Amino acid sequence: MKKVVEIDHMTKNYGKHRGVTDLSLTVEQGEIFGFLGPNGAGKSTTIRAMLGFIGFDSGQIRLFGQDVRRHREEILAQVGYMPSEAMFYPNMRVREVIHLAAQVRGMDCGEEAEMLCQRLQVDTEKRIRELSLGNRKKVSIVCAMQHKPGLFVFDEPTSGLDPLMQTVFFRLIREYVDRGATCMLSTHVLPEVKRYCDRVAIMKEGRLQCVETVAALTRAKAKRIKWVRDGLQEEFLYERDLNELYRELEGHDITELLIEEPSLEEAFIEYYRA
Repeated sequence: MKKVVEIDHMTKNYGKHRGVTDLSLTVEQGEIFGFLGPNGAGKSTTIRAMLGFIGFDSGQIRLFGQDVRRHREEILAQVGYMPSEAMFYPNMRVREVIHLAAQVRGMDCGEEAEMLCQRLQVDTEKRIRELSLGNRKKVSIVCAMQHKPGLFVFDEPTSGLDPLMQTVFFRLIREYVDRGATCMLSTHVLPEVKRYCDRVAIMKEGRLQCVETVAALTRAKAKRIKWVRDGLQEEFLYERDLNELYRELEGHDITELLIEEPSLEEAFIEYYRA
């Protein structure tokens, strides 16, 4: 499978403040790749370095096989980026902002922009200052998608969107990915990750903790145990060998027993307790 994003031992320091340390990961064509971690974990720093918005101290980053330091303009022509907080000229109308974003790229994106505005229910005649946070988010999505890029990079894209628009947004991503695009998604919304992402990277304090499929991530940690033992109902996470658990049950009256994989939320929290 073709690698769209290749980060090789990248380090970015901010003096006394934590940045990103020795990060290596790849994102393959056709993936929806989840990039997880709390505030300050290094997600936004990684994204900004990937897109050439900030420099980094060591390592290498390649997008579409090109070094981001040497081919930034060619790379950005193939990327649709949506920051967590997009800023627009407040007095411009929505249609003017979307058209300006296409003009900056030297492209006619009118047909694709119209489709996106219809799907996302964007009122193109309103001025930016009149929009709610959710509607400004929708304008950001249109600007990031209208040129049909090979790589989408979204930073907290669904904050402010209502549940219906969240569903529409992910349907759009799936449609573009099915046609060959790739998506890297930084988010705090774990149900979205579980539902839509193929693989997940977890960052903690500027370091990569793991890269796994969602299924493998939940399997890798503890089991969730639910039982009724000696008339008492209990529910807990169990991290030791299950054979030890079975031995503990000997001599007890067990009327119910359920062993299942932990939720993604529980697996995520376990990485942060480590």
